[in-house]
Amino acid sequence: MSNLVEIRDLHFSYGKRAILSGLHMDFPRGKVVAVMGGSGSGKTTVLRLIGGQIRPQKGTVNVEGQVVHQLKTRDLYVLRRKMGMLFQHGALFTDLTVYENVAFPLREHTDLPEELIRDLVLMKLHSVGLRNAAKLKPGEISGGMARRVALARSIALDPQLIMYDEPFAGLDPISMGVTANLIRNLNDALGSTTILVSHDVKESFMIADYVYFLSQGKIVAHGTPADMMVSTDPYVKQFVHAESDGPVPFHYPGKSLADDLGLGARK
Repeated sequence: MSNLVEIRDLHFSYGKRAILSGLHMDFPRGKVVAVMGGSGSGKTTVLRLIGGQIRPQKGTVNVEGQVVHQLKTRDLYVLRRKMGMLFQHGALFTDLTVYENVAFPLREHTDLPEELIRDLVLMKLHSVGLRNAAKLKPGEISGGMARRVALARSIALDPQLIMYDEPFAGLDPISMGVTANLIRNLNDALGSTTILVSHDVKESFMIADYVYFLSQGKIVAHGTPADMMVSTDPYVKQFVHAESDGPVPFHYPGKSLADDLGLGARK
């Protein structure tokens, strides 16, 4: 099976602060791949590099045979039309209705007549169970519903690649389960490739075909969800089973409390 996205020897930093170091990742066509890790591990940065928002210092991000950071602006925009993005917390336009939010990318990137746009928007909203909420504004629906509207907007153009940045953040358990199932079902219905950035183990493992674990900008483990559940890698074991003791410390690194209180040198 061919890969829609390939990342090779990728390095990225903000100034002298290294964010990603030597990443090698494959995202096969038609699969759901989760990129997991704690806060600050570089997960969202991977999505920004794939979308061409930022450029690597070294290495390549290849999407459908094209090196993203080598594309001219016009060609990058053409490539982005094949991508869907669900931003963390949805990022809906609060002054537009649910209908207008989903219609926005269709109007921005196509010359389709309004009648066809209407049919497509209602179909996308129906796929996430919110066709009858089309006239409401984001402030008039629940957080879980708003996330589903954002999901409908992300698939408005039937993208080949759909990227999700923490799609389960802030949702109640029922909404989390609904959203996870939608991500899997929409991926399979569209034949898309899905990249799921998350730190929610249960929901991600339920729908992912493959998992990459990032820690401090490096891949520390990868495999199927079943592989990760029985992994003996200290970082994966701590993360998957939510253990307090392990490679990820509770305290931010630095001086000890005794040193800060001036007790370290006392006899």
